[in-house]
Amino acid sequence: MPHHPYPDLKPPQLVLLRHGETEWSRTGKHTGVTDVPLTEEGERRARAVAPVLARHDFGLVLSSPRQRAVRTAELAGFGGRIERTDDLVEFDYGDYEGRTSDEIHETRPDWDLWRDGAPGGETAEQVRERVERVIARALPVLDEGHDVLAVAHGHVLRALAAAWIDLPPDGGSRLVLSTAAIGELGFEHGNRVIDLWNATP
Repeated sequence: MPHHPYPDLKPPQLVLLRHGETEWSRTGKHTGVTDVPLTEEGERRARAVAPVLARHDFGLVLSSPRQRAVRTAELAGFGGRIERTDDLVEFDYGDYEGRTSDEIHETRPDWDLWRDGAPGGETAEQVRERVERVIARALPVLDEGHDVLAVAHGHVLRALAAAWIDLPPDGGSRLVLSTAAIGELGFEHGNRVIDLWNATP
């Protein structure tokens, strides 16, 4: 567990922010590589997150390079501080890109992303490798007593949270993260824990 230089304060946190609403997220379409913009509502909710995140001392701001994530980070007050990383891109949905779960279940009734992955895309195990690299990038900054912000997408951030608390790669299926919602990953008694989850301003 990182040592916090001010023991009377909350230990440093890895804070997760899902991007604001897009037309595809609003309609439930799986959005991996497609670079769709935020809706007006998505931009409004991204701005609303700014006062909440301003309470943190971020030593590092990471973002998926997709425009919906970068724009969310900018509207939340972090323009000019964003370090883009491909490790935070969304699951590659392969052949299921742009399709809803209901549409997929018409031909594969038992399909589950976390268990089965996507044909032509990624598995949860492959995404786990990416999010473990994000955690490894964040830990030295947390060890210095600073928070870290990761702005990305619903499924990859759920995978990251699952990795943080040592759930198996499919553990993200037990977490739900809304658009423009925040999660706070922290420490308690030497353990990595979830301090806050799916919070919206």
